[in-house]
Amino acid sequence: MIELRGVRKSFGPNHVLQGVDLTVARGQSMVIIGGSGTGKSVLLKCVLGLVTPDAGQIRVDGQPATTKGAGREAFLDRFGMLFQGGALFDSLPVWQNVAFRLLRGQKKRPRDEARAIAIEKLRRVGLKEQVADLFPAELSGGMQKRVGLARAIAAEPEIIFFDEPTTGLDPIMAGVINDLIREIVTEIGATAMTITHDMTSVRAIADRVAMLHGGVIRWTGPIAEMDLTPDPYVDQFIHGRATGPIESVR
Repeated sequence: MIELRGVRKSFGPNHVLQGVDLTVARGQSMVIIGGSGTGKSVLLKCVLGLVTPDAGQIRVDGQPATTKGAGREAFLDRFGMLFQGGALFDSLPVWQNVAFRLLRGQKKRPRDEARAIAIEKLRRVGLKEQVADLFPAELSGGMQKRVGLARAIAAEPEIIFFDEPTTGLDPIMAGVINDLIREIVTEIGATAMTITHDMTSVRAIADRVAMLHGGVIRWTGPIAEMDLTPDPYVDQFIHGRATGPIESVR
């Protein structure tokens, strides 16, 4: 479903991506791990066309990623996104946040229909109908994250990106979000790409794992093989060791 070949991206002297090769199969849940500042978010933005690579190829479902022009909106319609900070619109009630895409664009739905879909998706992530008319500021962090997840799946996307889905959540709520992500991705048959530092999330939601370090994918494989790989970078990262080939910034 998603294929990257030789993708490079620099910002001035900072060479973030230095030839990324990665394949994500249809219906697969791929989790990308790596330290802060290694380019994980830049990689997702390149696929979405929010950042233009300096070199390389990105294909989605066999076709070049559409970054501009007439096909751009249809291209983005295939994606859902759960942002790290929730990224909810403070001035809109919850249901309008969830139905944001449904109320706009080429596939605009009638307002009543969009609201009904939003309430259905809120229920799917464990929130009651009464939440629909509240504003984001009236919700806890965990509830905001659930609303963000409901918005990500509202338009039944083929591909969903999760950017640090459990950041800022306590361990119990993080576990709830991990379980929801796993269930929903399986339920709707979506292809998923997640970036996270949380190894609990990795083990809960990944089919395959890829480690980004030094601008390239150092290792990729099934989640069952992650703990067995002899790669010293992966071993240091997944066990949180201070010593190893990955230098810590002090």
